[in-house]
Amino acid sequence: MNYRTLGRTGLQVSELGFGCGAVGGLLVRGDHDEMVRVVAHAIDQGINYFDTARSYGNGQSESSLGRVLEELQADVLIGTKVQLTAEEMDDIERAVIASVEGSLKRLRRDYIELIQLHNFMSVERQPERGWVSVEDVEPAIRAFETLKAQGKVGFYGINGLGETDAVHSVIEQGQADTVQICYNLLNPSAGIAVPSSFPFQDYAGTIDHAAAQRMGVIAIRVLAAGALSGIGERHVNAAQNVDPIASSDNFADDLVRAQAFHFLVEDGTASSPVEAAIRFVLSKPEVSTTMVGISSMEQLEAALAATEKGPLPADVLNHLAEIWSSF
Repeated sequence: MNYRTLGRTGLQVSELGFGCGAVGGLLVRGDHDEMVRVVAHAIDQGINYFDTARSYGNGQSESSLGRVLEELQADVLIGTKVQLTAEEMDDIERAVIASVEGSLKRLRRDYIELIQLHNFMSVERQPERGWVSVEDVEPAIRAFETLKAQGKVGFYGINGLGETDAVHSVIEQGQADTVQICYNLLNPSAGIAVPSSFPFQDYAGTIDHAAAQRMGVIAIRVLAAGALSGIGERHVNAAQNVDPIASSDNFADDLVRAQAFHFLVEDGTASSPVEAAIRFVLSKPEVSTTMVGISSMEQLEAALAATEKGPLPADVLNHLAEIWSSF
């Protein structure tokens, strides 16, 4: 396993991160013994960053991860998140602190390395959608600073999803240590310029924008919630219905569009669509860690094998621009 620096935090994180969310679902719906086996193997193979959130299974992911790590007596890095409800936006500082206190209890820890604001960003607050405004980030950061002073969190970050201008505005403020951003073969706009005709949201180089501020970059939706695997059938532990982020209107359309990248397997560049998708994200050096949601040991092994092969060749990356132009 190779490691990259998580921006100005100085933390060394594994290139492959372990996604504990509801999409993969192992830590939400899996059998406990299976969780222990898979997490233990991940750690044995060098994965040291585990990503969870209060909203994953209504706290189930955090509870499962805390129990498993305690059982394994594992020394790893944990990132979790605060997702404010419309009601909680009336007193953001209080809500953030209460949320983190709850997360710490579920994780069975006194301290976590990274706390992130999970809400999507917009110029104006949209409580009915759960989106926070640029101004709302300030009280959240004050709460994070309070928790940091109390020795409960090490660093804090934001969600790089929502309105592109709003995300860039928060990044420019230079306060957050990290940003998590959607980056995959279906929508590479956070790290690669796309044509004006590109049909999906243009994140306008958010990754490079964040890297210029020395922020750590956490790539999410690397497999487009599984669409880039080329397989429509969902694992029993996985979320059975998934809303795409920054791509097609539905998963079925993403699955069809993902066929455009099957040439990477046909020409021998990669052994599987999953490998191609993961290696594409690894090819962006500004990405600190590539998050893959895990459903099973088989999926973990596939992600590890892909990571071991490293970034895609430069000539392949150049050819991908033709695919995006055809969208």
